[in-house]
Amino acid sequence: MQDSSSALESYSDVTLIGAGIMSGTLGAFLTELAPEKSLAIFEKLSAVGLESSNEWNNAGTGHSALCELNYTEQKANGEVSVERAVKICEDFQLSLQLWSYLVEAGKIQQPREFIHRIPHISFVQGEQNAQFLQKRYQNLAQSHLFAGMQFSRDHQQLAQWMPLMMQNRKANETLAASYISYGTDVNFGELTRKLFDYLVKQKAELNLNHRVKNIQRLANGEWKLTVIDQNGRKRVHHSKFVFIGGGGGALPLLQKSGITDGKNVGGFPVSGLFMVCNNPEVIAKHNAKVYGKAKLGAPPMSVPHLDTRFIEGKQSLLFGPFAGFTLKFLKQGSVLDLPTSVTPSNFCSVTKAGIKNLPLAHYLMKQAMLTKSQRMSDLREFIPDAKDEDWDVLVAGQRVQVIKGGEMRFGTEVIRAEDGSLAALLGASPGASTSVKAMLDVLVACFASELPQWQTKLVQMLPSYGKTLRNEPQLYAQIKQRVDRVLALEN
Repeated sequence: MQDSSSALESYSDVTLIGAGIMSGTLGAFLTELAPEKSLAIFEKLSAVGLESSNEWNNAGTGHSALCELNYTEQKANGEVSVERAVKICEDFQLSLQLWSYLVEAGKIQQPREFIHRIPHISFVQGEQNAQFLQKRYQNLAQSHLFAGMQFSRDHQQLAQWMPLMMQNRKANETLAASYISYGTDVNFGELTRKLFDYLVKQKAELNLNHRVKNIQRLANGEWKLTVIDQNGRKRVHHSKFVFIGGGGGALPLLQKSGITDGKNVGGFPVSGLFMVCNNPEVIAKHNAKVYGKAKLGAPPMSVPHLDTRFIEGKQSLLFGPFAGFTLKFLKQGSVLDLPTSVTPSNFCSVTKAGIKNLPLAHYLMKQAMLTKSQRMSDLREFIPDAKDEDWDVLVAGQRVQVIKGGEMRFGTEVIRAEDGSLAALLGASPGASTSVKAMLDVLVACFASELPQWQTKLVQMLPSYGKTLRNEPQLYAQIKQRVDRVLALEN
């Protein structure tokens, strides 16, 4: 390795660490809003979108809370709160708006390669769960954001919505489902690749096989990054603004940055597995995303779902996810990731969260030890006559849950420096689906002085910017019509 005196030196106004959906989205925003800013990206793997953004490593639902039951909490008095679902639905509309803008402006092409229309269904078993689902449906159906949602307990109706799942069901089995026709499947891996192709065409500097080893604040307010390439050569890179969007790998760099809000933050990794159908006849019988209820003790990201996906140009069928216990923060990470992330400043917080979540750790270890036959047993709650030979096990991506103040957080979280010169994205679901809202929050927090001059362009890119779509039925209808047309979702 070269010594520091011979290290290559470079500079950019903006530096993105990690070439996933978050960095790609922030890069697109800044390229459109401030094309004069120079942009450099460092990715330690050999291509973009290989970790959490990859299509085989995430759910790809296009999380808009149309079917995910973990976004609608049932309170102790039996009432069902839908506030989080409405908020996530609004946030996903921002994603659809930005993607539509980029397609309409010719920045990215062929939307059918990354997004498809697919029904979203919530499915439950048992009387108590059926009553919960009906209350959820009644509350959501009052909003124009969920217009057209249907609810049924009737087996014949359910068989029309999800024929594969209703084969060989007992006539007296208590089942219920809600159905909405205009959900989406999003291939975030393909979208990420399209975003970075666009950024490179706009003269962004994409450095693959480059690992950011260290990051430190300089006296002049800039950030100094120590970067190592695949041949062990060292590079010193200076930047006015840094975004750390490296999935689970963001935490160690956030800690090295030394910013106040990053000192007491910890992380808890969760791995995932999916069952993937290998029988084209079975795949063809299911055309929906069907979400059930999480089992007792399961993390929110482990809500079981039978998922029609469009990957590598063909329709696929996945079931899962099955959670697992791991010490790695990334799929291609190290077993030292978790131990080395515990520091004197976050030790108490991580220990407290660990004690509180011992049942979760126990659940994850049990999940990791499941046999294929046990996983098939879970699958048969969705497909009663599923055959072992039709399904293979796939290792999915890693997620790192944020630990702050002794509590484990189960959402997506942006942590930033007080002066806005650095931001990091941590957490999991709804993750990629709400990447546009997350990166919009970064813009608002870190580029406040430039926001006034960006207002007109932001409204052009995001027609609902600064407005609350739940209160704007006419605007929502206009946006939906445009999105469906531009993203080829009408049929």
